[in-house]
Amino acid sequence: MREPDARCVTAILDFKLPIKGLTRTAVAFSCLIACHNDDFGEVRHMAEHNDLISTAELADILNKPELRLFDCTTYLEYQPEGSPIPYIAVPGRQTFEAGHIPGADFLDLQGEFSDQTTPLRFMMPEVAQLEVAFGRHGIGADSRVVLYSIGTAMWATRFWWMLRSLGFDNLSVLDGGLDKWKAEGRAIETGPAKTYPPATFAAKPRSGFFVGKYEVLAAHRDRDTVVVNALNEQLHRGLEPSRYGRPGRIPGSRNVSAATLIDPQTKGFVPLVEAEKKFEAQDVTRDKRVVAYCGGGISATIDLFQLYRLGYGNLTLYDGSMGEWAKDNSLPIETG
Repeated sequence: MREPDARCVTAILDFKLPIKGLTRTAVAFSCLIACHNDDFGEVRHMAEHNDLISTAELADILNKPELRLFDCTTYLEYQPEGSPIPYIAVPGRQTFEAGHIPGADFLDLQGEFSDQTTPLRFMMPEVAQLEVAFGRHGIGADSRVVLYSIGTAMWATRFWWMLRSLGFDNLSVLDGGLDKWKAEGRAIETGPAKTYPPATFAAKPRSGFFVGKYEVLAAHRDRDTVVVNALNEQLHRGLEPSRYGRPGRIPGSRNVSAATLIDPQTKGFVPLVEAEKKFEAQDVTRDKRVVAYCGGGISATIDLFQLYRLGYGNLTLYDGSMGEWAKDNSLPIETG
């Protein structure tokens, strides 16, 4: 076997993240093996974050007592043009009961885990509300959480972002969600959730995960910050009517549509190499702070999830997104 080059040694020395069940020696050996395969990109990604779990990996741990598996699906019933609200949030309980991964519970994002005091949907509520809600669903300090949704990963990644903001890290998003699980012919269970025994969820909130409109207003003028719009290109450019209010985008924001980060056939995430090219093409680089937004703070978490997996460290979500920005005439907007 050839000697590893300086890039491989640097990757090993810089690798400080703990991996459960692996000693430092084992991690270094794994990195050396990857270097022998002459693919430094893979080594770099090993040294970054991977909160993604495959269907095969989930199948192997379905009977683990510490597993807390959740269907996070919500459906949006879009309202007629001119309506004061863009959509009605409908929890996916009906489709959950029609078929879910065995043992899974269901999480109602708007009904249980969002601020009920604002007309904006899906806004992050007070920590105390979330501690009660997550504890009611059996998430405690020793839990291993896996999140999935139907049709799109954005409902699962929203919960992933919320839980990480509360200091909970032992969690993963299922690649491909229920769509991929069913396509592979894996077991399905029907009926209401059996639920998990209640637990004590003690949050350890982290700062910087969410920002408001005035912070975004300041950020879009900051050369060290890039604001990323996860909506589609037509909405980004203001070329079609927006259900959120004024058409267009936050001035200066770049466009990496969340839909382009998901394989439309498998519903799984596109490879990291492909995702990174999309971000870099929009000048979204690791040396900048990234503020992501969309329509309601949901699909932008797909962008954040991929950026996190790529090792971007300074990430935040504009929770109000265009649902707030487009309706506030005091805020600037850009089209074209």
